Amino acid sequence: MSNEMRLFSVTNERPLAQKISEKLDVPLCEVDLQKFSDGEVKVNIGRSVRGMNCYVVQSMDANVNERIMEMLIMVDALKRASAASITLVIPYYGYSRQDRKARSREPITAKLIANLLQEAGATRLISVDLHAAQIQGFFDIPIDHVSAVPLLSDHLEEKYSNEDVVVVAPDHSGVVRARRVADKLHAPIAILNRKPRPNEREISSVIGEVKGKLAIVVDDIIDTAYRATTSCDKLLEEGAEKVVMCATHAVLAGQAAERLNESRISEIVLTDSIDIPEGKLDDKLTMITISDLLAQAIRGVQENKSLHPLF
Repeated sequence: MSNEMRLFSVTNERPLAQKISEKLDVPLCEVDLQKFSDGEVKVNIGRSVRGMNCYVVQSMDANVNERIMEMLIMVDALKRASAASITLVIPYYGYSRQDRKARSREPITAKLIANLLQEAGATRLISVDLHAAQIQGFFDIPIDHVSAVPLLSDHLEEKYSNEDVVVVAPDHSGVVRARRVADKLHAPIAILNRKPRPNEREISSVIGEVKGKLAIVVDDIIDTAYRATTSCDKLLEEGAEKVVMCATHAVLAGQAAERLNESRISEIVLTDSIDIPEGKLDDKLTMITISDLLAQAIRGVQENKSLHPLF
C-alpha cells in the first residue's frame, strides 16, 4: 500500500471533514463541485491522485439522494484518475433503515447502496453506528464499523453520575444500544413498547421503572423527531423527573428542529456526524465531535494498524 494519502470532502465547507483534516495534519484536497442547470453533478479533482490512498468524507444528510450521487461521481473520478485505493468515510450511512423485507414487495435499499458504492469503485468503507450491524454483511469490501456510543456515554457519565438514572430504549429494536450505555452508567434500562405500524408513534406502555428518575433515551437517528418527542411525553407522563435524548445521527428533516426546541426534553446530546447549521437547535443541544474517532480510523487504515479499540 502506498504511504501517501489524499483527504477529500465532496461537498465544500463541511465542518467535520475540516476537523478530521486538522487532526490528521493532512490538508483537504481541492474538489471543484459544479451542477448543470438540471441538477446534474460534475466533479473535478484539483490535484493528482495517481497511486495515492484516497479518503472521501461524505455523510448523508436530509438531502440523501444528492449526497449519494455526489459520492458516486467522486468515486468514479478517483478511479479514473488511477487512485491506488478509495476509502469512503460515511459517518451516517443513508438508506440504512431499509435493511430487510418486513413486508411483501419491499426493497432492501441498504444492500442497493452497498452495491452502488462497490460498483463505482470504492475499496473500503468506514462508518459510524450503522442502523443495523448486519449491514456490514452487504459489502464484499472491508468495512470498519466504529461506534460513537462510548463518546456519548462518557458525556452522560460525567454530567449525570450523581443522578438516579434509567436508560431508555425508544423501541424493542434499540435495546442493545441502550444496554451499552446503561452498562457504562451502571443504570437499569426501560423499553418503550410501541404499537405496530401504522400507529408506531403511539406508545402503549413502558416496560421498566421510570418514576422519579432521570430518563436517558438512547437512539441512533433523529429524523422527524416524532419518536424523540413522543418518548419524552410518555416518560414524563409515567413519572420521570426529566428526559435527556441522545443519538449519533441528527438528520433533522422537515420540522424536526422546531419539534425538539418546543419539546420538554431537558438536553439533546448529538454528534457532528451530520452538520447541524448554527442556530437550528437552541441551548438544549450538546454537540459531541466524532472527528478524533474518524481520524484514528483513517490513520489506522493508512498505517495498517488494528482498529479494535474504536469498535
